[in-house]
Amino acid sequence: MYIHETNYRVRYADTDQMGYMYYGNYARLYEIGRVEALRGLGFSYKEMEDSGIMMPVYENISKYIQPALYDDLLTVRTIIKSLPGARMVFNYEILNSSGLLVHTGQTTLVFLKRENNRLTTAPRELFEKLSTFFE
Repeated sequence: MYIHETNYRVRYADTDQMGYMYYGNYARLYEIGRVEALRGLGFSYKEMEDSGIMMPVYENISKYIQPALYDDLLTVRTIIKSLPGARMVFNYEILNSSGLLVHTGQTTLVFLKRENNRLTTAPRELFEKLSTFFE
């Protein structure tokens, strides 16, 4: 299992009229979390895309436990529980400044060849970098 954490401060623009983080912004935190998790492995999402492999979101699941508030410093914990094949599943836990769990989520992404929009397997470099966490 691979776990990576990154921080994000809730900005005023992220909130609704009640000062709660708007529900649609959690998907953006998922993206931040997964890109930084891959970067933490020494793997570049951008370089993967430049090489012709895309990773569109196939499925997105969110569970709202309690609101994240304006100016909270959130911890976005990204968890990869299994090695990727043609799909890669990312799990998320979002904690507030007090360390309380405010949100959980999961996204499934697929690997596509840009040239023909067909499924492919995870890039070998990504698989190898993740493999060390599953031995």
